[in-house]
Amino acid sequence: MKRINGIWTQLVSFENLLRAYRTAKLGKRGRSAVAEFGLNLERELLVLQRELMDGSYRPGGYRLFTIYDRKPRVIAAAPFRDRVVHHALMQLIEPPLDRTFIFDSYACRRGKGVHAAVNRYQAWSRTYRYALKMDIQQYFPSMDHGLLKTKLRRRIQDRQVLALLDAIIDGSPWGTRQACYFPGDDLFTPLARRVGIPIGNLTSQFFANLYLDDLDQYIKQVLQVRPYLRYVDDMVVLGHDKGVLADIRVAIRERLEGDRLILHPRKAHITRIVDGLNLLGYLVFPTRRRLRNDNGHRFARKFRRMARAFGMGRLEWGKVVASTQSWIGHVRHAETEGLRRVIFSQAVFTRGVGQETASV
Repeated sequence: MKRINGIWTQLVSFENLLRAYRTAKLGKRGRSAVAEFGLNLERELLVLQRELMDGSYRPGGYRLFTIYDRKPRVIAAAPFRDRVVHHALMQLIEPPLDRTFIFDSYACRRGKGVHAAVNRYQAWSRTYRYALKMDIQQYFPSMDHGLLKTKLRRRIQDRQVLALLDAIIDGSPWGTRQACYFPGDDLFTPLARRVGIPIGNLTSQFFANLYLDDLDQYIKQVLQVRPYLRYVDDMVVLGHDKGVLADIRVAIRERLEGDRLILHPRKAHITRIVDGLNLLGYLVFPTRRRLRNDNGHRFARKFRRMARAFGMGRLEWGKVVASTQSWIGHVRHAETEGLRRVIFSQAVFTRGVGQETASV
């Protein structure tokens, strides 16, 4: 593969930064940092351009917060000007590198996504008897900075682009993963290696695809497994023989050690396909799929909270519609007509009344 080179001038051009700003602000117009940046747009972009060109650009500090979606996740939000840089960078390096990824990597890629991954699995499930489903223990907190930089250097030659990528990686909040030892380590190796990429960055989504691309190529080309797909760190292999799948699991576990990653010990199981596979929010069978129970319960609670907030004037109707339509867009890919009917009958949205009237 020819390494990417000679794109720095285009990356720091005013036109590329302006396009990055317009992309970064989508869906975030109401936020104060976005509004402030836009008020002095030309000056902000010119300052950013100068810092990038003279090498003085440094990423700002992250705002950390926790979301609770089945389990707590710490999200790191970069300052808006840094997000503009992330978009300016990804606009140029992601398209050519994305074309080198395997077809069956589905996260954060144009034309892919959750539903394409589930459709692909379901089509395969009509042919095979067993599924091996795996994920990686603390994937984002475990990504090794040194190895990530090496993987980037195998694909990118432009020194200034690499320096910018290094700055973004080095600016990651310190990881909280416990020290893990791998073959060849001494007592201090885990302490000497920086690990952890923040969940929430545009660059982090790309790094997550890139970091495991070597594993993807190994599974497809060396192990010669056709029915394999990945969504971030969720991996599925299908087959007719449980013994063969067990051998593949061992090979993947050993291969991951080279990337200083660990298969989750409780989430690397071989199951019968006819029993249904818990995949990306669905329970998937060869000819049908159901929504996971916890998804429906969570949205029902959220829907009632939105009704109360709307009734007290703390939530606009447009946000209610957007949130609801987003959920419908996900669940309509499963047998959920009855569930939707029940949830939408549980709350009344009336403006200007007390909490009791707007709730159940």
